[in-house]
Amino acid sequence: MYPFYPVWLRQRSAQLSSQLRKWLYDSGSLTQNLIQASEGNFSLRVLNQGLEVPRLDECRALGLPSRQLALIREIVMSGYDQDWVFARSVVPISSLNGQLRHLKSLGNQPLGALLFKDPNMQRGPIETTLLNKSLINIPCNQAAWARRSVFRISNKPLLVSEVFLPSFSPIYKHANKPLPPQSEHE
Repeated sequence: MYPFYPVWLRQRSAQLSSQLRKWLYDSGSLTQNLIQASEGNFSLRVLNQGLEVPRLDECRALGLPSRQLALIREIVMSGYDQDWVFARSVVPISSLNGQLRHLKSLGNQPLGALLFKDPNMQRGPIETTLLNKSLINIPCNQAAWARRSVFRISNKPLLVSEVFLPSFSPIYKHANKPLPPQSEHE
């Protein structure tokens, strides 16, 4: 387990560059936006998928009791052969039936394609944070901006967190350098 977890904020910061705000707070499909930004030179690879215990902050966001297993899927989305976004999805076991049963076998398909195709999908507020590099589950040489939302399909929740990696130049080429947020202890 992690010794601390990030503080996720719902309010928008005026101190962020307009490019950073555009990517962090866009409520559409990130996958579609990355495909457009890469002019179709997009790829997705699954790093990990299996039943695990979510982090405490993830349990709280989903209203799950701590130590309850969930399907956790970690992927990297790349453009122009550069890793741009690390994404982590947490799906409670109770959500893995009905329309969401396909999440168990997505393979290299983007989750966004399933979510944004469903007309009944509801997205909760977008929360953001500047993640310490030690909390990013792939090698990363600096802190990185992240966002997350709870999605609901047929009233079944799942949490999607997306970390914009330092190699994603549309954000970091123009980003201001604010101080990292405080972390809370478990």
